This record gives sequence, structure tokens and C-alpha cells, in this order.
Amino acid sequence: MRHDWSEQVTALFAARVLLFAALALGAVLDVAWGDERPPERVDRLSPGERAIVEKNRERWEKLSPAERQQVLDNYRYWKSLSPEERQAARENFRRFRALPPAEKRRIVQDFQRWNQLPESRREELAQAYDRFQRMPPERREQILTRWQRLQALPPEERTRVFQNYERWREMSPAERQRMREAWKRREIRDRWPRMTPEERARFQGELRVKPESPVARPTP
Repeated sequence: MRHDWSEQVTALFAARVLLFAALALGAVLDVAWGDERPPERVDRLSPGERAIVEKNRERWEKLSPAERQQVLDNYRYWKSLSPEERQAARENFRRFRALPPAEKRRIVQDFQRWNQLPESRREELAQAYDRFQRMPPERREQILTRWQRLQALPPEERTRVFQNYERWREMSPAERQRMREAWKRREIRDRWPRMTPEERARFQGELRVKPESPVARPTP
């Protein structure tokens, strides 16, 4: 199945930004942390980082060393955002707080999935997110609508979509081109009986098919 990979990063990266905003703004999330030992080496933190720790002292004391490092990484990332990006994150967080508990849990799970990705994959998805942000509003709306439809699928069907997407990622450029041509021929085959003569002529020109066969293989 054809799948725009910008759609995948929308939820993952948005979840990341939402939780960064939550930590930086001192919001209370519905995340259960296990009891751990008190914070260590707070004196090594920057003034801004110490302020975050003091503001969230109770939660900080319950975090594991790895979780504390993640909080600091999140805060440093937040500080690296532009004013516009921070404002967008605040708006997203306001929407996050208004979500039902089940939807909040799903976003937290998406965030956990993000943390489990290899660094190279995170970088790849971050670049895709940047491309998404530069798209025209109507294109972004289309992608978000598709993502919402994807989320509405049964779990088994959603898993199949992502598996197809991973297979697409592993294809060579030549294999992807062959798949595009196959999709195009299938589209023509399905639509051919309903096409006007003008539409048939246009599709024949696009694929260089023989006039007598709407599904013929493109000529070299």
C-alpha cells in the first residue's frame, strides 16, 4: 500500500513535542513513575535546568537516572526551539490537555515508541517532520486527515499498513518506480470503463500504453 512517510512522523514527532512542552511548562502528565533514589549531581545542571528540577522536585525524585537524563534532553531541546516552534508546542499542549485519557495514553505510547527508535531513524523522521512543516496548509491537512483515518483502522489492519510502509522504505529507487507504474496501471484498469475518450487518451500518454490495452506495460 502506498504510504507517505510524513504521515507516520506526524504523530510520533508531535507526541514528542507535546511531552517536551509538558515537561518544560511544568504540566502534570498521566504517567506513573516508579520510586527511585533522590536526584544526583543537581549542582552540575545549568540554572535553567535546576529551576526545572526544583519546580518538579517530587516527580524528579521518582525518576530513574535514564529518565532524568531524558527530561534534561527534552528541556535542552525545548530551549533550542524558535519562538514560533515553542508557541506551536504550547498550542499543541493545550489541545493535549483537552484530550480524553485514552487519547493521552496513546500519545504517551507514541512517545515511548519514539524513544525506542535508533538515533538514525529519529533523525530521518525529524527531517520528514521539518518537510511536513514547510508544506502548504492544505497538503498538511490532507496528511493529517489520512493519519486520522489510519488511526481509526482496526489494530491488525493498521499493523499491515505499517508493514507495507516498511517494505516500501527498503525498496530501491528502481523497485519503487516499478511499484508506482503498477499502481498507475491498476488505477487505469479500474477506472477505464468509466473514462471519457479524453481521459483515456491522457492516461495513455502518461504511461505510453498501447491504445488497445489500458493495462499494457509501458514501452521503453
